[in-house]
Amino acid sequence: MTEPDPMTRLVSTLETPDGPFTLVEDGAGTVHASGWTRDVALLLSRAGTPGVRLLVGEGPPSAAALAVRSFYEGDPAPLLDVSVEQRGSGFQVAVWSGLRRIPAGSVLTYAELAVTIGHPRAARAVGAACGRNAVALFVPCHRVVGAGGGLTGFAWGVDVKRHLLGLEGGLT
Repeated sequence: MTEPDPMTRLVSTLETPDGPFTLVEDGAGTVHASGWTRDVALLLSRAGTPGVRLLVGEGPPSAAALAVRSFYEGDPAPLLDVSVEQRGSGFQVAVWSGLRRIPAGSVLTYAELAVTIGHPRAARAVGAACGRNAVALFVPCHRVVGAGGGLTGFAWGVDVKRHLLGLEGGLT
């Protein structure tokens, strides 16, 4: 069996209630970039991985695509079974890992997430790391809100964030 080419990415786009959702995965099914756009160049730029060879996905849906479908059908759990990979500083990786530990249906403020990852004075830096998250939905930065509970700072728009939280029951 041949090893997957590390410079090849498989691209697939699903239609969702929030618009087209594009996945960029490697041959092993690890998601490197995702978001509500058809603009693969934008996703690769956000992920810091330009220059990879792209293959447009044809054939059966990947585990990541099935997890996105499950999310929109009311079951967010399969998202956590999907492997993700992002490039960033140690602090950013800690934030992204912390985001994956926020349960569906829950929200944290940027300050609360900062405390959770052991950097209680780094709420703004947490916000910046959330803004650099290249694997939307799988690393659920939509579950982080402003200090007063406001829906702030989401790369794909506040309306998408509101809808995602509504699907999860995270809005009160």
